[in-house]
Amino acid sequence: MSNISLIIEERAANIGNFLVGRLLPFREKRAVGPFVFIDHMGPAHLSDHENMDVPPHPHIGLSTLTFLFEGSIMHRDSLGTELEIKPGAVNWMTAGKGIVHSERTPEYLRHSDKMLHGLQIWVALPKELEQMDPNFTHVEADDIPAWEEDGVSYKLIAGEAFGKKSPVPVYSPLYFIEIKSKEAKKINIGHHLFGESGLYILEGSIKNGEHVYDPKQILITTEASLCEFEIAENSTVYLFGGQPFPEEHFIFWNFVSSDKNLIEKAKIDWTNQTFPKVPGETEFVPLPEPRIK
Repeated sequence: MSNISLIIEERAANIGNFLVGRLLPFREKRAVGPFVFIDHMGPAHLSDHENMDVPPHPHIGLSTLTFLFEGSIMHRDSLGTELEIKPGAVNWMTAGKGIVHSERTPEYLRHSDKMLHGLQIWVALPKELEQMDPNFTHVEADDIPAWEEDGVSYKLIAGEAFGKKSPVPVYSPLYFIEIKSKEAKKINIGHHLFGESGLYILEGSIKNGEHVYDPKQILITTEASLCEFEIAENSTVYLFGGQPFPEEHFIFWNFVSSDKNLIEKAKIDWTNQTFPKVPGETEFVPLPEPRIK
């Protein structure tokens, strides 16, 4: 990462009944390529009476990507999807013109001790697709491209890079890559990347020049082709990025759009509860008050 332009520290954020480490957006950097929101969940030790319960809430104008390291989440949405996500698999939900979903601890885990640890990511849709019909895709862990090179393990969780393509159906040029190494190694992969790029350190550390960066930091570069760094032993990092959009995207709560009018309409629709319903769910998260960012 020889052209690091910004270093972002993970910040605590409360999402209702769960505390997460917020990585994006940041006041000095609202997006990295099409990535507009990243939360690091956990690692959380939940006792036999503690569970993840995020009631139905809406989205527009984006795709959500859920990737777990530990634990399990039951996903239900207004398309009628009911599916458990487990570590290494990908839940990819595209909201388009509007979708509602809930995220809860599965019933069989609700009365036992458990762990929850993972990433939740929002990817903005291109302007011309913001009003597309919503859809949902689940990709099993074994279907994610994975390979080893010079003792370093790679996974292409979403997008295209290294001449490979993830089965996750993305809507703009992007990549989301896991890099793991048990030994200290030099990584020089800039020629496989494009656009803007961010690197999140989950565990271990990386060295760039004379600087060492530790967990819970994101390093952001404006030219992905210069992505070169030293990864320490027993380290895991995530690279994400791609081509930025030509127009600005606005965020209010769970709504993302290049058109503020669409966000205002979504606010009214959610207040009036005219969004589609999640079958079997009666609760909902009320609309908050903050302004569009």
